Amino acid sequence: MVEIESKYKIYKKDFGFVNWIGFWTLYKKEVLRFLIVGIQTIISPLVTSLLFLLVISLAIGNERGNVLGFPFITFLAPGLIAMQVIQQAFSHSSSSIMIGKIQGNIVDLLYAPLTAGEITIATNLAACTRSVVITFVSIVVFSFVIDLSIHSYFYILIYTLLGSFILSSIGIIVGLWAEKFDHMASATNFIIVPLSFLSGTFYSIERLPNVLKQISEINPFFYIIDGFRYGFLGTSDGSIKFGFFYLIVLNFLIWFVAYILFKKGYKIKT
Repeated sequence: MVEIESKYKIYKKDFGFVNWIGFWTLYKKEVLRFLIVGIQTIISPLVTSLLFLLVISLAIGNERGNVLGFPFITFLAPGLIAMQVIQQAFSHSSSSIMIGKIQGNIVDLLYAPLTAGEITIATNLAACTRSVVITFVSIVVFSFVIDLSIHSYFYILIYTLLGSFILSSIGIIVGLWAEKFDHMASATNFIIVPLSFLSGTFYSIERLPNVLKQISEINPFFYIIDGFRYGFLGTSDGSIKFGFFYLIVLNFLIWFVAYILFKKGYKIKT
């Protein structure tokens, strides 16, 4: 008995400050989750963007003239891609949390040797990966449809990451709050979609009355789409520098809210 006790010892595993193995495993799991259903998670938003582009180009073409010095369709295309990046990043994290709650396997995350910070950041980075893939595929396909020039890959990438990280954090918050898919659909239909549509996707905010223009200038979705479009056109509706720092601050604040809620077990712990 003494020999057995000395041979087998139960001890607390020390992963260090960050459990990198667990973090990487969760990230891979989330990435594989959207890659396995790529038609739904990657091809579907691409088709939606192309349908918007097709319908609008057939309806009005370039008859509206130039916007920011570019043909309307050239101005519109980056906004459509950015809109899908926003919506799909939100969908990724919110559905991940919601499905885990409904199926009951959210406990696998709660009992795993992972902190709330590791879980939320891994989920957000997976959503960012999905957004980057959608952006890359969309650029390739759109290039065959319209004359799509690229001013700066850096701005395209950085605003894709900033925007998707913010929306993924919001998705975690909504996923924790929602008790059924109807709640999540309500957040999508009444918050995410309207804000993305009313943030300069289809128009320049210079055309808006002063009151609506001032409201748009505090809408983070506007800076996401405007900065993303700047990567293609090299010109913008608002301040790129202000938008960059504004989004960085929002990234931290919204992620911190998601982190606190997850750490406290909001609606996932009894």
